Amino acid sequence: MVLVCFFIGGLGIHRLLMGHKNWWLMLITLGGCGIWTLIDFILILTGNLKMADGRDLK
Repeated sequence: MVLVCFFIGGLGIHRLLMGHKNWWLMLITLGGCGIWTLIDFILILTGNLKMADGRDLK
């Protein structure tokens, strides 16, 4: 998921794959001009971003 977020995170594809319903907001805003993508990238690296159903990323 780290690689997906790094390379195409601005499109919100990592959130789509994780099952989140707000992925299209990232697509429209291009990841909040990169800010939202950077925050998600850091959260994935630290293990604080979970799947939509609450499971941990593995």
